[in-house]
Amino acid sequence: MSDVTYLGADRAPSPGSGLSFGVDIGGTGVKGAIVDLRTGQFVGERHRIDTPQPATPEAVERTVAEIVDHFGWTGPVGVTVPGVVKDGIMRSAANIDQSWVGADLRGLFSESLGGRPVTVLNDADAAGLAELEYGGGAHVSEGLVILLTLGTGIGSAMLYNGTLIPNTEFGHIEVDGEIAEKQASAKVRKDRGWSLDTWAGHLSTVLTHYERLFTPDLFIVGGGISRKADKWIPRLTNTTPVVPARLRNTAGIVGAAMAVADDL
Repeated sequence: MSDVTYLGADRAPSPGSGLSFGVDIGGTGVKGAIVDLRTGQFVGERHRIDTPQPATPEAVERTVAEIVDHFGWTGPVGVTVPGVVKDGIMRSAANIDQSWVGADLRGLFSESLGGRPVTVLNDADAAGLAELEYGGGAHVSEGLVILLTLGTGIGSAMLYNGTLIPNTEFGHIEVDGEIAEKQASAKVRKDRGWSLDTWAGHLSTVLTHYERLFTPDLFIVGGGISRKADKWIPRLTNTTPVVPARLRNTAGIVGAAMAVADDL
């Protein structure tokens, strides 16, 4: 548990305190932590609870509230979800229960947290914010950066001159007649038994297509497979530089905390 405790709204951290709170909702676990935005580091340890099954919005919002209460946090909260979010409403659920579509997540989470402000955003967008500030893109101050998370599917975040362009969902773009995440996700590689060399060829095709569409200055690639980046990044044949994500499983929490602090 964190060694920082907030006992009332009048003692919640001010914007100048540099502290914020993020929660990252995943398929197997819901994780949260207090984040020091001056460093991108957690204050104390994160707290994780298994994602409830069935993972309905109502069940998950109770889990989020339990995580926030664990820290005694009474300020605003940022929450990531695996789908498109507009004006606090869930608009898609590609890899989550369809009951999330149309849910007013901002209202739902805010009510369960006593009416405090809640910012809800796509999980890959949150990771993109965090990686650009503290991770693989920390050296980039200008230009177009695309973050891709390679896991069950392909999540994406686009940032131009440091500003997030939300809900890109590049994994759903058709590339050479096939949806991108159906030919280059980490899951596809595992399911088809591909070597890293074979998989890197398919990923190169997808990245080259993104280059033609968007002309990015940098790709940041995350997901568990980024731990082996030194073995497959050199095999890529696209032209835009590719670097591995650095924050790994902390990026969603950090990005959620950044989003609520910036009132996105």
